[in-house]
Formats: sequence, structure tokens, C-alpha cells
Amino acid sequence: MQIKADSVEEYLANVPEERKEAFAKLRKTIVENLPSGFQECLSYGMVGYVIPKSIYPDGYHCDPSLPLPFMSIASQKNFVALYHSGIYADPDLLKWWQQEYPKHVKTKLDMGKSCVRFKNIKHIPYELIAELCQKMTPEDFINIYETNLQKK
Repeated sequence: MQIKADSVEEYLANVPEERKEAFAKLRKTIVENLPSGFQECLSYGMVGYVIPKSIYPDGYHCDPSLPLPFMSIASQKNFVALYHSGIYADPDLLKWWQQEYPKHVKTKLDMGKSCVRFKNIKHIPYELIAELCQKMTPEDFINIYETNLQKK
């Protein structure tokens, strides 16, 4: 169940009613805690937080016409998802996340490379996500991103 939208506002309006409050709180947590320089937009059909081309003109290597994606949130069929490229790109940040998560949530961490899935919206660790948001500036991510690109 992908939400069809042409703007962040339209996406938010189309989040299922039973998830609206939790999703709004997740968005607010991110917006209030991300360092300056990130921009909220619709990115890959989700509410995204990107490094705009005004800061990083090269854009995303997969499609240089797009800004560099950093983080996204989505209401999907069976869960609310948090995508965080920093967790994927920085092993130290991933290790921190994996160690801190059980201190905030009793259920097992359900994640892929950059996607954390919250099947029960009552178990979204907003305080931990706030901390995660504060751990990487746009400049930090650009440095890690470029270092990882050079390795390929």
C-alpha cells in the first residue's frame, strides 16, 4: 500500500487514520531534531529529508538531477518505515543504533540495510529517533557518502 501523493501535505493527508497521530509525531520528531541544511520533500514516494542541490550540487549518483537523499519515512502496508542512509553508510552509527534500540523498545529490532520497520506504532522510539537525527549533519553525510562512492 504505497500512498500516492504529489506533495508532503498530500502524503500526510493520505496516511491511514489509525496511523496519522503516530506518523505526525514521527515527522515532528525528525523536523525538530535534524541539523539545519536538510530539506523536507517528497522523495521516492515518501516523506523525505534530503541534502538540497544548493548545498550538494552533484546530487544523487543514481540520478544526479535529484537531491542527495538522507532519510525518509513512509506508511507502508504492514508497518511504518524509517529509512536512514547514515545507518547504512556509517558502521559506527549502525552499531550505536543496534545497541541503543533495546534500551527503548522491548520488541526485537526489525530492520534491513537502512530501513527500520515499526509494525506496532506504539513501539516507535521517538526519543531515540530524535537522538539519531542529531548525530549527522549534511556535511557529515556528504563526507561519508563521497568516501563510500570512491570505494566502488
